[in-house]
Amino acid sequence: MTRLPMMIICVGLLTAACGTDAAGGLGPVPTGTSSQSGSPAGTATAAPSATQSTQSQIGLQVWLTEHGKLFVTGRTVPATRAVGRAAISSLLAGPSAAEHAAALRSQIPAGTALLGLSIDAGVATVDLSHAFVSAAGPSTMPVRIAQVVYTLTQFPTVRGVRFQIDGHGATVIGGVPVQSPQTRAMYRGYLPAITVQSPVIGQQVTSPVMVSGTADVFEATVSVRILDSAGHEIARTFTTASCGTGCRGSYSVTVPYTVTRAGHGTVEVFESSAKDGTPINVEQIPVTLRP
Repeated sequence: MTRLPMMIICVGLLTAACGTDAAGGLGPVPTGTSSQSGSPAGTATAAPSATQSTQSQIGLQVWLTEHGKLFVTGRTVPATRAVGRAAISSLLAGPSAAEHAAALRSQIPAGTALLGLSIDAGVATVDLSHAFVSAAGPSTMPVRIAQVVYTLTQFPTVRGVRFQIDGHGATVIGGVPVQSPQTRAMYRGYLPAITVQSPVIGQQVTSPVMVSGTADVFEATVSVRILDSAGHEIARTFTTASCGTGCRGSYSVTVPYTVTRAGHGTVEVFESSAKDGTPINVEQIPVTLRP
């Protein structure tokens, strides 16, 4: 999967990424923003712009849900070697107010605590409190597990995830068997046809805005348009994903737009129906548009 474009501050392998008892590093922080300014909604500190790079913050992916499907968003946190712990802690905190307003949710119950995190030979072992399995069943637990798996495997040194509950290895969680390790491939069915990894909800963007993510759409054609605060289209383009029609590929396109002052807007990414050209598999990212 392509990296979420947030500011990369730490370079190289970040050892002890899961905590003091980690057996290995979680690798570099996801690729950073180079053309956007501002910060994702709900972050404790603002994301530095390309001209304000510091070594005090790092950008991370957090996988939430939208209408039962996985949805990637971002967080900016104080720089730390324990990037895995920071990512899971951000995940357990749930969606921000702006993300909640945009229909993002988390299937992970409030009150779930991270008790431990370590990595060995490419497998992260995450120990969660018993709240993680509460009010769960075969229909809700798989996407709950997928949120953790996708959030941890954003790091190139993590290929799979092993679960513990209250310090005990788990082979069944909420009635769902969990073979070890759990991998992204097991949960591909919970990905929407299109994911948008940049920009993220609440981000301030400037023209041209870089839009990127992954898609599994007809003939790999991904359409993008920019809407102003009144919902009027002010820019439109399309691009081609690296794979399509039955396989998932990455896409990235730069979209210029014109506004006279900063205001609310929406980046809309969609597939045009092969039948009549109408937008389908639409993903909407509320942002602040800056001139």
